[in-house]
Amino acid sequence: MINLEGKTKLNPEETLKRLKKYFGKGGQGLEVAEEGVSCISFSGGGGYVNATVCPEAGKTRVNLVAKEWEYQAKEFLSQLP
Repeated sequence: MINLEGKTKLNPEETLKRLKKYFGKGGQGLEVAEEGVSCISFSGGGGYVNATVCPEAGKTRVNLVAKEWEYQAKEFLSQLP
């Protein structure tokens, strides 16, 4: 299991859209387990990814907790502008 944090210049809504596109169907193929205003959780492949986003000083902080999807979580954060 891994707990990662990063920041992006994207707003929280756009960040959640990118998370859904990257980890959901058409991306990594995980199922959306829960979805809220500032968080989204995915499950599948024997693991999960839980993401929380919140605005912080003109940017968006992204926190990812992943099990069995550690590489993909790191890759997602590295691709954020």
